[in-house]
Amino acid sequence: MNHRGTATFALSVLASAMVCAQTAQTAAARTPAEISIQKAQEQIAKQPNHVPYYSGLAMAYARRARETSDVSYYAKAEETLEQSFKIEPDNFEALKVRVWLLLGRHEFAKALEAATALNKRVPDDITVYGYLADANAELGNYADAVKAVQWMLNIRPGNVAGLTRAAYLRELHGDLSGAMDLMHMAYDATPFQEAEDRAWLLTQIAHLQLLSGNLTEAEIYASGALGLFPDYHYALGTLAQVRLAQNRSDEAVTLLEKRYAKAPHAENLFALAEALDRAGRKDDAAKAFAEFEQKSLRESNITDNSNHELIAYYVDYARQPAKALQIATQELARRHDAFTLDAYAWSLAASGDYAQANAEIKKAVAFGVKDPKVLHHAAEIAQHLSQTVAAR
Repeated sequence: MNHRGTATFALSVLASAMVCAQTAQTAAARTPAEISIQKAQEQIAKQPNHVPYYSGLAMAYARRARETSDVSYYAKAEETLEQSFKIEPDNFEALKVRVWLLLGRHEFAKALEAATALNKRVPDDITVYGYLADANAELGNYADAVKAVQWMLNIRPGNVAGLTRAAYLRELHGDLSGAMDLMHMAYDATPFQEAEDRAWLLTQIAHLQLLSGNLTEAEIYASGALGLFPDYHYALGTLAQVRLAQNRSDEAVTLLEKRYAKAPHAENLFALAEALDRAGRKDDAAKAFAEFEQKSLRESNITDNSNHELIAYYVDYARQPAKALQIATQELARRHDAFTLDAYAWSLAASGDYAQANAEIKKAVAFGVKDPKVLHHAAEIAQHLSQTVAAR
């Protein structure tokens, strides 16, 4: 089948998602991660010295963190790993899970160092190559990320982890159609019972459809994700973006309020504040922005932060370019991915340094990124420079 995101295929996915949701509701209220957590706990109770069970439990906690956006599960996973290291200090599977936790906490440089060491130890482990791809992509080392994903697909063609990472890299390089093809392949290869995994994949397809300007199909896929995994925070956010693109700001606000209630992170509050502003609720937006700023500043010096959103707030709403540039410079010291380069360029432009802003934004768009905000920033900077030249 040619997976080009046709409306017919999208509708079949939505119907399938609704059936899955009804089946899940009648069978059990527990999520896949909760089931894995219980199973691993029971296994450990029976064989407390069997190290692989601890790795399984830690990974289940990490999956639960993605399901709920509750970072406290990362702490539970770390505690579980420590128990396994007491039994077997250098066990490979536990060390792999530790890299996954580093990625989850956005400690990308540490994750890359740890994954590189594990890759030297076991050169054909697909999971480790996935972690190398993730860390390199987040740090802006896109060529190395592509190499790692290629190794994943060479070792085991068609594996889901490799397909999803390849899709993300295609998106970063501007190949939205190719990215959708790979996400569809990953969705087809994901077991029926893995409801959250399938919902995540549908959300990614919805995101790609949105970037491509296909609002109807983006809505169908995001709704399908919510059918599979009700109130899924990622899908709520994507559907809200669709509503904003449809100029249905009030509905977007409702969706983002629900997401923030489930996942009360600073970046989610910023999205809600922006939607409130779009909806004309200026007083509510001002309160949300003020709360966001304080919340974001408290985490701005740690790796798992909302600095990209904080920079956008200082430039686009607070009109405080000096603060934006300070945060952007700080973040640039950690990573050079396209979105950090974009944030740095935008803060430079707001500070009046359009020449340097142009140099930085060119680095960001050179990868082929088609994110609307990045392209808007590039166009604004280029237009200002052309007007300056014309005036001279």
